[in-house]
Amino acid sequence: MAETFDIVFKGGTVVNQDGEGLADIGVRDGKIRAIGDIGEGLAGETIDARGLHILPGVIDSQVHFREPGMEHKEDLETGSRSAVLGGVTAVFEMPNTKPPTTSAEALEAKVDAATDRMHCDFAFFIGATRENIDELAELERLPGAAGVKVFAGSSTGDLLVDDEESLSRMFATIRRRASFHSECESRLKERVSVQREGDLVFLVQRRGGRGHVLRHRFPAVRGEVAVQQIALVGEQVEGVDQSAHGVAGGVVAACHEC
Repeated sequence: MAETFDIVFKGGTVVNQDGEGLADIGVRDGKIRAIGDIGEGLAGETIDARGLHILPGVIDSQVHFREPGMEHKEDLETGSRSAVLGGVTAVFEMPNTKPPTTSAEALEAKVDAATDRMHCDFAFFIGATRENIDELAELERLPGAAGVKVFAGSSTGDLLVDDEESLSRMFATIRRRASFHSECESRLKERVSVQREGDLVFLVQRRGGRGHVLRHRFPAVRGEVAVQQIALVGEQVEGVDQSAHGVAGGVVAACHEC
């Protein structure tokens, strides 16, 4: 007896580990059960995918859904809804919320808030601070944890680890890959004197923002310096890391040299 499906996507250009090619996809109980030439009349619903590409779901390893504390911007439900509409089926969410995700309790609260509300798979980064470094080895392996996120430039609350002693302790403690927001805090502070009236960052500062000084004017230099510092410390203790959202040429070159 021929295998049957709930849905069959017919005639689409399927992109997977084998490359691109025309194929049908059979889905049953919410899972892909067959890829190939599927006969007619074997599904409760058939979708004509001719002329369309069918891609694997995207894993977005850096999203900011702003819950808790800034739900007026976005929350876990609305952010995940946007994700799936764009083909993203799993997300790793950042810890710089209010309060930041730096403890087991804060992580558990996020997981509870996401369960049965988010429309895609999820995990949450634990934010590293100077105060929780000794706890990171345990925190990074809790249910729902994507790993450790380190801000080398100031962010929400006490999310800042920029000195080499703290970075060395952190690399020596964690066992999973850490993700770095690679900005050089000292260079950010050095540039306060050259900010101008009307700078976007100046407006943020006047409203009580913390640490956001001239980020848009010297991105390559501050990112390159931070990547080099983090790589040097990580090499000394055999740590493993990734640098998030680096696009400037110097930053990319620094990453390739690591």
